[in-house]
Amino acid sequence: MTDFMKLSMSLGEAIAGRRSIGRVKQDPVDKQQIEALLDAANWAPSHHATEPWRFFVMTGGGRQKLADAYADIAAEGAAGSAGEELETIRSKAAGKAFRAPVVIAVAVSPSDAPSVNRMEEFAAAHSAVQNMLLAAHGLGLGTIWRSGEPMYHPRMKQAFGLAPSDELVGLVYVGYPDMQLLPGKRRPVSEKTVWISE
Repeated sequence: MTDFMKLSMSLGEAIAGRRSIGRVKQDPVDKQQIEALLDAANWAPSHHATEPWRFFVMTGGGRQKLADAYADIAAEGAAGSAGEELETIRSKAAGKAFRAPVVIAVAVSPSDAPSVNRMEEFAAAHSAVQNMLLAAHGLGLGTIWRSGEPMYHPRMKQAFGLAPSDELVGLVYVGYPDMQLLPGKRRPVSEKTVWISE
């Protein structure tokens, strides 16, 4: 039985209590806990049972792969900069990869079967990320799902050896929380719901 299946927290508590944790400690995360997150993600639903998600787990020096991609993308966007200014830009961008002891890049590798809708493959990969976030919360870990323009850049796809049809859907930063969990709030679901009966 994997760690995520031993969670004592109820599903409702996990869903309502999970928050994005932008600051985590640099303490190493146990490999079994990381594997539990991946296992939880692997149980996401996927139409036609394609299981299109792919995971790239970066720890320690392995985060340099992400750092180099961030730095190259930032340098490309800093046309006209050179020397020390360019190095500062590259260094600042590269530092994003080291904000957590574990970074999991999640990609979608869509099936090319005629019966498979590409958008549904993305929905499945996003569901896998949500499962991962909920499992992490249940295990006492802090996570944040990051994306943004650099994640969609061709250099990022190249960093992870993705095929042309593959895409990154998230960079999940994982560690032990180093900030207070703030209470969540949502507008009432009734404001977003239309009931259709007859």
